[in-house]
Amino acid sequence: FLSQNSSKEGTYFFVNNEIQFGETELQTLLDWTSKGNTLFLAARNFEQQLLDTLKLEIGAIYADFGSENIQLHQLAHPDLKKDSIYSFKKDGYAAHFTSIDTLNSRVIGKVGIPSENDSITRNGISGLRQKFGDGDIIISLFPKAFTNYFMLRENNRDYTAGLLSYLNPEKPLFLDNYYKSGKPIYTSPMYLFLNTKEFKWAYYIILIGAVLYVIFEGKRKQRAIPIVRPLKNQTLAFTRTIADMYYEKREQKQIAEHKITYFMDYIRTHFFMDTQKRDSTFYRNLASRSNNSLDEVKDLFSYMDRVHIRSELTDGELKRLNNLIEKFKLKAHGNA
Repeated sequence: FLSQNSSKEGTYFFVNNEIQFGETELQTLLDWTSKGNTLFLAARNFEQQLLDTLKLEIGAIYADFGSENIQLHQLAHPDLKKDSIYSFKKDGYAAHFTSIDTLNSRVIGKVGIPSENDSITRNGISGLRQKFGDGDIIISLFPKAFTNYFMLRENNRDYTAGLLSYLNPEKPLFLDNYYKSGKPIYTSPMYLFLNTKEFKWAYYIILIGAVLYVIFEGKRKQRAIPIVRPLKNQTLAFTRTIADMYYEKREQKQIAEHKITYFMDYIRTHFFMDTQKRDSTFYRNLASRSNNSLDEVKDLFSYMDRVHIRSELTDGELKRLNNLIEKFKLKAHGNA
């Protein structure tokens, strides 16, 4: 768009889970921005060349091990309800800037992860406004602020409106529709056939000929084909029935034992570690391989040991065991 409309002025707006421009397009976009335009970027991750150009580094803040997944967002400008807090309860970690260009950047948004007593113990910067030539670059690491799930809850729309208030309403807004998860490119060879007149007519003639052949030849040779119904897969229904039996009988202890057994098998098959001998070396190796801290690993196994020796469990204790195991797996799969 900019290669054909480089003289246009306004704001170019990009929002996606991740944005990767490439060297050529990034340079074109930055040149256009430096001429007095605005570039708005909302994503959790960007290409390294853009971060190096703006002297930025990105990291992640995690929730407490076993606590509820929740993020608390704030606007930094005093005229944008600075004291208001906007919650998002879908992710157990939040992206933030670990290093910024303090001379040219101004903070516009902050994010925090609360501890179990609901006080923000770890916080970071989630939004910046930075001068670039004669223009501005606005970056938000919370693209989900522009989703219906976030904006339609409580007063969260005020946070989204606060981010958008940095845009100049007097100039046009160019809303990107290309850098999205799954770009609109043509991968089917039929696109070439149907956009070339000769190929299109050849394709239609073949289809018509095939239909005529089926009509006239199929009448003489067609016969009834018996329907052989495949065996129905009852695995899911069986699993649900067994699970309901355990739950209705209040056998939380049995469910917990199964969870622990499956988790030990997960460690053996994913990290290739022997779970019979659990000493300090085992905990250190598991922590380094799973992206969890040593204290988190020890806390998880200590809680499983307490569950193992208990004769009965409550619903809350069973739920906490499940949350601890899922938190461990989330970090082990590299969600950062």
